[in-house]
Amino acid sequence: MADRYLSFTGTAPGRFLTRRLGLPQPAALRRWSPGSPGFVGGVLHLTAGKSELSGPAFPEFPSPSDAPAAVLLDATGVRDVEGLAEVHAALHPVVRSVDASGRVVVLGAPLSSGDHHQAAAQQALEGFTRSLGKEIGRGRTVNLVRLTDTSAAESTLRFLLSPKSAYVSGQVIEVGQPQEVDVDIDRDLPLAGRTALVTGGARGIGAAVAETLARDGARVVVLDVPGASADAERLAARLGGSSLALDVTAPDAGARIAEALPDCLDVLVHNAGITRDRRLANMPAERWSSVLDVNLASVLRTTDALLETGTLRRGGRIVATASIAGLAGNTGQTNYGASKAGVVGLVRSLAPRAAAEHGVTVNAVAPGFIETKMTAAIPLFIREAGRRMNSLGQGGLPVDVAETTAWLAHPASGAVNGQVVRVCGQSLLGA
Repeated sequence: MADRYLSFTGTAPGRFLTRRLGLPQPAALRRWSPGSPGFVGGVLHLTAGKSELSGPAFPEFPSPSDAPAAVLLDATGVRDVEGLAEVHAALHPVVRSVDASGRVVVLGAPLSSGDHHQAAAQQALEGFTRSLGKEIGRGRTVNLVRLTDTSAAESTLRFLLSPKSAYVSGQVIEVGQPQEVDVDIDRDLPLAGRTALVTGGARGIGAAVAETLARDGARVVVLDVPGASADAERLAARLGGSSLALDVTAPDAGARIAEALPDCLDVLVHNAGITRDRRLANMPAERWSSVLDVNLASVLRTTDALLETGTLRRGGRIVATASIAGLAGNTGQTNYGASKAGVVGLVRSLAPRAAAEHGVTVNAVAPGFIETKMTAAIPLFIREAGRRMNSLGQGGLPVDVAETTAWLAHPASGAVNGQVVRVCGQSLLGA
C-alpha cells in the first residue's frame, strides 16, 4: 500500500508544511537494486582509542571523495570515559556530511568481566549509537557491531554498509569466532549450490525471502499450506525452485520435509505465522492455541526433527521470524507476543548447542511495521502511527526482512549466531 504521507513530504510544499508544524519528515530510503547494488560514495574509516582488533584487515571499501556514503568507526579500544571523548571527537565533525540513506557503523568489543571501566565504556557505546540513530535523520542508519576478529566480520559489514540494510538501525550485533567455510564464495551468488526452505513462503514476507534467496543463488523450496499451493507453485516455478504443500503444525511435518529433501538442506527459514488478535479477557482458548501452535510449537518440532535427522547440513543456517511484539508487547496480542518471544528464547538457547553439535547457526529477524496486506487492513490512524513510530518515520518493506534473512543465511555469516535482529527502522516500541 502506498505511503501517501511519505510521498507528500518529498515535495516542496510538503517539506515546508511538515517543518512548520513539527511533523515527521521521513526520507525515501535507498534500497538495493540490480542496477544500483552499492553506494556511490565511499566509506570513511575512523578510530577511537587504540584498536584491539585481530585477524586479517577489513574488507576493502572505496574511500570517500566528498560526502561519505558511510562511516566505520573502530571503537574496540575504548576502555574508559576518556576514550569515549575520542568517539565524540571522531564523529562530531563528520556526522552531518554523511550522505542521505548513508550508514554509520561503530565497532565495539565484548564487555570485560574483569574490567568494569572497559565494560562501562563499551556499554556506553550502545546508548550512543541508539541515540545517534534517533537523531541522524535523512534515512541514515546507525548500528553497533561487537567483535574481536576482523576475519569474521566481512559479511556483516558488507550488509550493514550497503543499501540492503535500509530498515535496520539502532541494532547491536555480536560477531563471534569465524566458522570454517569449505568452498569459495561467489560474491554475487553466495548461496549457489545450496538449498533453502522457506515456510509460509507463498505470499508476503515469505515470498520476498524466497525471491531474495533465489537471487543469491539458492535453490528455493516454497512451503505453504495446501490452500496456498497454487501461489506457492507459481512462485517456485518463477524462481526455478520447487514447492511443498504442507501444514507445518502436522505432527509429522519435520519427517515429511526430510522426505521431500533427500539431498538435504542448507538454509531453513521459519516464516510461517498467523495472528488471532483479541484482548486476553475476550480470547477463547482456540485463538490462543492456534497462534502458539503455528508460530512456536511447529518451529520447535520441525527444527528438532531436521537437526536430529541430519537433514540440515553442517554449515547450515536456521533463521526464525520473531517480532517486536514479542520484544515489546502489543495490546490484543498476548498470544502472538508470547509466541514470538518464545522464538527469541529458542534462538538464544539453541544457538550455542546447534553450532557445537551440528555446525549450524540459529538467528532470528524481528520485523516491526512492514507494509503488507495485513498492515494495509489496519485502521488508518493506527496504521499511520505504526508507520511513524520509528527513527526512519516510515514502514518497512518485505524485502527489508528478506535482505536481513539473506545476510544471516550467507555462508560467511557463521560467526553471527544467537542474534535477534530487529528490522523495524529503530522502532520506538521496546527500544
